[in-house]
Amino acid sequence: MPPIWDERYAPVDFFYGTEPNDFLREHAGRITPGGAVLSLGEGEGRNAAFLAAGGHRVLALDQSAVGLDKARRLAAARGLAIDTLAADLAEYRIEPGAWDAIVSIWCHLPSGLRRHVYAEVAAGLRPGGVFLLESYTPEQIRLGTGGPKNPDLMPTLAQLRMELPGLVFDVAEERERDVSEGEGHRGRSAVVQVVARRPG
Repeated sequence: MPPIWDERYAPVDFFYGTEPNDFLREHAGRITPGGAVLSLGEGEGRNAAFLAAGGHRVLALDQSAVGLDKARRLAAARGLAIDTLAADLAEYRIEPGAWDAIVSIWCHLPSGLRRHVYAEVAAGLRPGGVFLLESYTPEQIRLGTGGPKNPDLMPTLAQLRMELPGLVFDVAEERERDVSEGEGHRGRSAVVQVVARRPG
């Protein structure tokens, strides 16, 4: 049986739409112009294409080859190029000091894996590099407008502060907001938003 994400991305339509995440759009200007960006759990490529259109060099990482194929096609349709890599974050290693920005938009990981990956995220940024994250919090289960059903997959701000050692939090907020991203995310949502910077 194909992985669940291959099944979700298989239809022709883009499950989460083709426009970038609002929070990423708002804060992308914090990324070094022309910088190298790693996008975790990129899916069908809407955020990677947006970043590439802004002049960044983007590596879109996801466990779904089906999603990444759509990502490449979306970028190509806009005259853009992105790099893609099908990989499991339980096995992928983020190179230390390699990235001007790392992006995690709705990339929900089990808490044990998340702690490991986010420690690598913190080390993977170059001095001055930023980590941009939007995720559902456990409060999202009550709202039911998208995201996982397991609270272990959804971090709180307090957890993120512990899981990103050495980073300075320039934006750090838990809030409710209206999300409209294709059929996958639609409605009032409980989210945590972070822009965290490596000093230097």
